[in-house]
Amino acid sequence: MSQHHQSDNSPTLSRSDNSSERLAALVVKARFITLLATAAIFYVCFLGMQNIKFSTDYRIFFSHDNPHMLAFENLQETYTKDDSLLFVIESKQGNIFEQKTLSMIEALTDEGWTVPYSSRVDSITNYQHTYAEEDDLIVGNLIEYADQLTNEDFQQAQKVALEEPILKDRLISSDSRVTAVNVTVRLPGENKSKEVPEVVTYGRDLIKKYETEYSDIANFYLAGSVINNNAFKEASINDLTSLIPLAMLLAILGIAIYMFIASRSIMTTLSGTFATVVIIVASIWTAEGVAGWLGINLSPPAANAPTMILTLAIADSIHILVSFFLASQRGLAKVDAVKESLRLNFQPVFLTSLTTMIGFLTLNFSDSPPFRDMGNVVAMGVVFAWMYSVVLLPALILMLPFKVKIKDDSGLPMMQKVATLTINKYRPILIGVLAIIIGFGAFVPKNELYDVWAEYFDESMPVRQAIDFTQFNLTGVATVEYSLAAREANGVTDPEYLQGLEKFTNWLSEQPEVAHVNSFIHVMKRLNKNMHADNPEWYKVPNDRELAAQYLLLYELSLPFGLDLNNQVNLDKSATRVVVSIHRLSTVDLLAFADRAYAWMEDNLPAHMMDHGSSRDIMFAHIGERNISSMLEGTALAIVLISLVLAIALKSWQYGVLSLIPNIAPAAIAFGVWGIFSGRVGVSLSIVTCMTLGIVVDYTVHLLSKYLRAKREQGLSTDEAIHYAFNTVGIALIVTTAILCVNFGILAFSDFSMNSQMGLMTAITIVIALVIDFLFLPSLLKYLSERQKNRKQDSGNGPLSSKQNTNSKSNQSLNKEPEHEMA
Repeated sequence: MSQHHQSDNSPTLSRSDNSSERLAALVVKARFITLLATAAIFYVCFLGMQNIKFSTDYRIFFSHDNPHMLAFENLQETYTKDDSLLFVIESKQGNIFEQKTLSMIEALTDEGWTVPYSSRVDSITNYQHTYAEEDDLIVGNLIEYADQLTNEDFQQAQKVALEEPILKDRLISSDSRVTAVNVTVRLPGENKSKEVPEVVTYGRDLIKKYETEYSDIANFYLAGSVINNNAFKEASINDLTSLIPLAMLLAILGIAIYMFIASRSIMTTLSGTFATVVIIVASIWTAEGVAGWLGINLSPPAANAPTMILTLAIADSIHILVSFFLASQRGLAKVDAVKESLRLNFQPVFLTSLTTMIGFLTLNFSDSPPFRDMGNVVAMGVVFAWMYSVVLLPALILMLPFKVKIKDDSGLPMMQKVATLTINKYRPILIGVLAIIIGFGAFVPKNELYDVWAEYFDESMPVRQAIDFTQFNLTGVATVEYSLAAREANGVTDPEYLQGLEKFTNWLSEQPEVAHVNSFIHVMKRLNKNMHADNPEWYKVPNDRELAAQYLLLYELSLPFGLDLNNQVNLDKSATRVVVSIHRLSTVDLLAFADRAYAWMEDNLPAHMMDHGSSRDIMFAHIGERNISSMLEGTALAIVLISLVLAIALKSWQYGVLSLIPNIAPAAIAFGVWGIFSGRVGVSLSIVTCMTLGIVVDYTVHLLSKYLRAKREQGLSTDEAIHYAFNTVGIALIVTTAILCVNFGILAFSDFSMNSQMGLMTAITIVIALVIDFLFLPSLLKYLSERQKNRKQDSGNGPLSSKQNTNSKSNQSLNKEPEHEMA
């Protein structure tokens, strides 16, 4: 083994070695006390897991002071809240307007009132149809007692439904093949984790009942905001119960395979795998327990924290175990091998944990609380993974049986070949990798902000199928809602106000993005026609305010309970609501539409009627845009902090700056690849650069720290130091990359697109990071060394001496000794 010679120009490494030696001595001396102390910490933290709750509301993605959420909440407080359960019915006969189908819809409409917390039910059967009968205004259900009606009645009802703007392309398709029953629910909000599933369960049971009784005449789908809210929880549970256990299983399998290859011993494989699994489980459960104590709820993004902590805990453990095996293979006794492993890895593992923690903590720049929660939980997990790996893992190694064969320390052939390649071909490699970075980086601008909440769920999920079917056959799922104010209370019947409302409604209907417009103007124009003997020529805005107010009062007095106009007109009649259903658009296009609508208002409406518009879709569109901006700030800060940490720790500003390229380039290439093959970037991908920055630094830190240790401590040349770095850390980086890639790749199979896209992009970035650090970083070190050598020659110092301290080379061969067992 190499001599522990300390060079005068490496005070940082020296202090690190002293700290690690003291820690190793403490762990060796008090291994049982160490085990009990870490177990006590784990138990106290673990108790907090009972406080963790599932979040089942889309509002969790927005902070309490988010201006767009506040605008939407204000709109919902002004009018009827639109949390809904939407029963969508497709006629197998091709026409809803026949007796058996309408009787079924009528029955479903009646049962809609039994849904928990229901406050309103709308369908084509209970639509409040108005018509004139001499001087009277008749208001009643469009279809009543369907089993007693004639074909002529059905044809008349169909004609009315397809001519009514409020119904067509909203509750009835233009071909009369699809209809919907919309149940508006008003959740108390005291415990949404129970209220939402209660409504969803009732709705699904109702659907099953009707599917059984009417399977011969119709297909049924269940949609609505309540279903979407519940889908967030179901996506989290699905990931926690299927993907995360699978990731854990594959991680254990990967660890076991490496342990066996490294030791060729079943005993060591079982011991090493068990010790690593203990570190993984302890890190995850401790972090999740602390999250529970802090009141952090579980959401789809935060549900990924265990997978991320798992991979980072593995990385720490693998580095320590690899160095332990290498030291054991050189003939060191078990206790000495543990001490040597801690001496070599204490500083780099600490640095990688610190930089990884910085990367995840910068997720607090995100505008979306679930991503902040994920960053904080993972950051805590990183701290605990570091603590357990440098304290608990060595204690477990000493207490468990390990058997390692002593062998020649000439280095791993594969790693030596890579090292030789980067040394001999450093110029072509540098040029080639830079060309790749620039080439793929050129495609980064091809990415477009695209964050459609309806597409958060995989197409295999019933909720997504219902969303797609509804949008294709009835109306757009995305909406923009406007509250247009009149000058005063009761001002919504002012002809001037109504004319402005009509102009805006007509303009909206003409826009190519718009699927349907639900506006109060349709009610007033229909009432005006009714009060003029149903003469079609009077289907227009009333020109007398007093008459318009009387029409409206007469109509409201005739409406049954639960079907009033509160969903369209506020209480003092000083404003009305316009709901615009939009075809599926990208985030950029949706925001462009909203901006265009506001610009039209500025040119055509009085100031008091203007409104920017709000909705869930507008909220998600803006948060995607705001999140990218805020995460760019977070990424910049993370880059500066990480480079500063490395510069201080490695006692060289040059290496701190040098680390920027291999740390930033992987994300640039990955987003370039994404721009070529997808080009759609949502809120989940906006955090990937910050998140992966902390992970990929692991490669740079370990390679640089081993390279500098060889140069400073052992006096090796640049070429020998590169070989030393690959020999001591190369296999650990390959193993951790494989496990990291598989575990993040598992997330790509999530039914929740935020998780699947984030997992896939992270896996791609990690693989690219390994390639860049294996090829680009050593080549860059060689280039800088040659440049420095040439400068010295040019300055007249003459050629550098090639004499090296060969007595302390880390890769000198040792005589083989018989296999020994360390139990």
